[in-house]
Amino acid sequence: MNNPLVINIQKCSIHDGPGIRTTIFFKGCPLKCTWCHNPESQKYTKEVLYNPEKCTQCNSCMNNCPNHAIYKENNRIYLHKEKCEFCETCLDYCLNNAREIAGKTYTVNQLVHEIEKDMIFYEESNGGVTLSGGEVMTSDIFFIKQILKSCKDKGIHTAIDTCGFTSFENFKEILPYTDLFLYDIKLIDNEKHLLVTDVDNKLILDNLEKLSKEDVSITIRIPLIEGVNVDKDNIEIEKIIHFLLPLNIKNINLLPYHDIGVYKYKKLNKEYYGTEFKAPSEEKLKEISSLFENNHFITKIGG
Repeated sequence: MNNPLVINIQKCSIHDGPGIRTTIFFKGCPLKCTWCHNPESQKYTKEVLYNPEKCTQCNSCMNNCPNHAIYKENNRIYLHKEKCEFCETCLDYCLNNAREIAGKTYTVNQLVHEIEKDMIFYEESNGGVTLSGGEVMTSDIFFIKQILKSCKDKGIHTAIDTCGFTSFENFKEILPYTDLFLYDIKLIDNEKHLLVTDVDNKLILDNLEKLSKEDVSITIRIPLIEGVNVDKDNIEIEKIIHFLLPLNIKNINLLPYHDIGVYKYKKLNKEYYGTEFKAPSEEKLKEISSLFENNHFITKIGG
């Protein structure tokens, strides 16, 4: 069993399932969504994030790096990624917290202990734990299974936030210990899906059809992005509705696009290609919501 990397443990979350929740974000995702607001979650390995706006160029990180992985050029600090061993020495010497490392290893027991700290919130709000990503279903599934099983043994509600791009065997492994799947659907049109996520959507849709036949609750989450799956004629939305109608699914969360994660791309020295994207207008959101409601779906705007 391999211990996957965790990028964040978010306490008191209210957007990742019912009630107040603890959401654990695992690192690594097979999709490369153009609008991704957590780019540090895409790779399965550790990464250094550097914020030049906080850096005073005191050179302490560079002078104290034991592997000489940090260098300066044109008045900017850079990283030799192939030399970095993520020893965190640079973090210790950075007084302005301009550097951070995405990805930390936990044991199952350590994560369950973190989850247990919030038991009182779960009990009072009918909340629980949500395992997210990246794509949690591509982490070591036996590690994930042990977390879910431990939570179920303690009476904690469990949810999985997934894009569905994994073997259905992985779903079968955790079905007995999962109360709710938050399942992302972005597009039905496969060519468009490939263009904006870098993967085919056949596996995603096939897995959703199979999962809908199991005795488990599913909420569909749809990011709404002008020019991707939202247009004046609602063509892609109609396709999504048509696909979902025969399935045993009623709950829909509509998630308007936001760009609050753009600053992370600068920290990773990556370019953000979603600058042309925007959220639908309030009028358009109501129109799309009505389309689902008219087809007897229970629809909510937001997570």
